[in-house]
Amino acid sequence: LKGKYPEIFQDPVVGVEAKKLFDDAQVMLQNMVKNKWVRANGVFGIFHARSQGDDIQVLDEKGKLVETFYTLRQQRKMAGHLPNLALADFIAPENDYIGCFAVTAGLGIDDQLAVFEANNDDYNALLLKALADRLAESFAEKLHHEIRTDYWGYAKDETLSNEELINEKYQGIRPAAGYPASPDHTEKEMLWKLLDVEKNTGISLTESYAMYPTASVSGLYFTHPEAKYFAVGKIDTTQVADYAERKGADFNATKKWLGPNLF
Repeated sequence: LKGKYPEIFQDPVVGVEAKKLFDDAQVMLQNMVKNKWVRANGVFGIFHARSQGDDIQVLDEKGKLVETFYTLRQQRKMAGHLPNLALADFIAPENDYIGCFAVTAGLGIDDQLAVFEANNDDYNALLLKALADRLAESFAEKLHHEIRTDYWGYAKDETLSNEELINEKYQGIRPAAGYPASPDHTEKEMLWKLLDVEKNTGISLTESYAMYPTASVSGLYFTHPEAKYFAVGKIDTTQVADYAERKGADFNATKKWLGPNLF
């Protein structure tokens, strides 16, 4: 059902069904809270960091290297003399910081899903999953706001409307591994080590680096005023080879992970 809330309720084609789905979701949300069908948990950290080429090095309080995030750079010809970006561009060569986070709103969801599925109630099973996903995204949005205005405090005076928040008018970005600016899912491994995510939140990674529970969100925090989301897009095997070497990873395995991005 495509449309903007709440105007979609007046749509002559899908309005009635949209309102029914919305009302069903409100009932489901109340039951989720009342009956504790899901639990939320999260962890974040703010670390000293520096960029070295296309790498982002994470340092401890004494300046010792503890982890590295490896980024990929756009290779296509850009219009209007725009630069080819990599996420490392938003971290200074020295004396900077980077944030990391992982949140979930899906802990314990399997028990209630099993009840719905035993009753062949696919509709409510899907609705529960969808709401858990939305709650996880809301958790990520709420935590990012608190990072900006309190924990990190680089935008203490931020006063944005809900519409402005939806349109990402705030300073900074929170890109996630597996998405356009960081298409390699294996980068989650470094984040999991750095924050000890599974121990601290209960979120695990599958062999394909999918998060479990699936209603989970993770990523990095960048505060640079010019930081923005972008798509790495198509890259060639020369960069894949360099990237694999920097990571200390097998070239063919890396090439497989980045298959959708290869020229």
